[in-house]
Amino acid sequence: MFKRLSPIVVVFCLLFSVPAFAEGFKDVKEYKLDNGLKVLLLEEHKAPVAVFQIWYKVGSMYEPYDRAGISHMLEHMMFRGTKKHGPKTFSKLVQRYGGSDNAFTSQDYTAYFQTFASDRIWLSLDLESDRMTNLLLDNKDFLAERDVVAEERRMRTDSDPESALAEETQAAAFDVHPYHWPIIGWMETIKNFTDDALREHYRKFYVPNNATIVIVGDIDSEKMIKQIKDYFGGIPKGPEPPQVKLTEPEQHGERRVYLKKEAQLPTIYIAYHTPDQDSPDTYALDILETVLSGGRSSRLYKDLVYEKQIAQYAGAGYSNVSKDPELITFYAGVMPGKTSDEVEKALYDEMDRLKAEPVTERELKKAKNQIEASFIMGQDSNFNRAMMLGRYESVSSWRLLEKYIDGIRAVTPEDVMRVAKQYLVPDGRTVGVLVPLPIQPGKEMGGAPGMGGMGVH
Repeated sequence: MFKRLSPIVVVFCLLFSVPAFAEGFKDVKEYKLDNGLKVLLLEEHKAPVAVFQIWYKVGSMYEPYDRAGISHMLEHMMFRGTKKHGPKTFSKLVQRYGGSDNAFTSQDYTAYFQTFASDRIWLSLDLESDRMTNLLLDNKDFLAERDVVAEERRMRTDSDPESALAEETQAAAFDVHPYHWPIIGWMETIKNFTDDALREHYRKFYVPNNATIVIVGDIDSEKMIKQIKDYFGGIPKGPEPPQVKLTEPEQHGERRVYLKKEAQLPTIYIAYHTPDQDSPDTYALDILETVLSGGRSSRLYKDLVYEKQIAQYAGAGYSNVSKDPELITFYAGVMPGKTSDEVEKALYDEMDRLKAEPVTERELKKAKNQIEASFIMGQDSNFNRAMMLGRYESVSSWRLLEKYIDGIRAVTPEDVMRVAKQYLVPDGRTVGVLVPLPIQPGKEMGGAPGMGGMGVH
């Protein structure tokens, strides 16, 4: 899903920016080099800046069980330098030229990006073509970075009870598919990474025929593709990377996870299986998630937090951009003096309402307005437009963006009821319950469970 906007922004967007959803991607130019590298270019001349992104089709789902998290580990090592640019100089060089850079790893892809004044975007071509083939994987640097990743895991997951609960629930929801393991890996797999395993992963997946370059900004597409060919065209095509062909078996019964950790209050986390982004049901599921969780007037907040006052927070999470079938999740933090059982029941009651009666036309229109406005406003940023292109292309095709708003607008109340009945079924759910243990003096605990799936460098 896209970031929610305030009602005022929603109205403004729909009054003044409606054509943007149709116009935002119509001028994308698509190329494919002889070595298999795909290129998407979009000219935007409002300001003399450009965003460069390179997306590799590799993430945690492409890892063997005993190397869970190695894609994220490799993302860290990609900033350790090459023979040409030297260890730890990548980001310093970007900053010296007035740019910014970062990267992230997800289940389905890994992306690297820089933003520059448009006349300096050549530096991205130089840096990224170099580290596609010449990455330094020195053992000493590797061991130091491995410790950094282990500490990242300790801080973001092991020391955060809500994040730990989300991870445990995700793992329980998937028996076979590699969505079972976390993007960052488990502490045991992180500690057992070797530089040899990292080199193997790098050589297997960091090849031009497994990558997509996306550039959005103040560029000349014809000149830019010639420069890209100059920098990347000489890199040889690699063997086709292995594809994951595991299908998660249908779930035939509720699964429950109880996690005991130091925490202030109980938390409930509920997950149901959903289809991948090529399914037409994703549009109705987007609406369903927004009706339940789209702001303070949404059903979950209004019922559990405002009216019944049994939860400190309540919400839902759903992303329709995944290579394989993923999850829709619902969560709530239990209010002091209330029980996890009554909060869990209240969550089910709201889901059952969707199955028993259609959403109102007012709710449906509001949800559509929120989604459309968020989609439109996302295109006001070169970075976000590049992100949208890269994400969709990495899991399916960027051309699905052209159909998105039409798909949302076509959703009916009956569609929302149908998908609620089809996917929010008791036998297909996985429930995680955080059971609080007394907090040791001096410790601070985390907040609501994180709904994202990206480990940012």
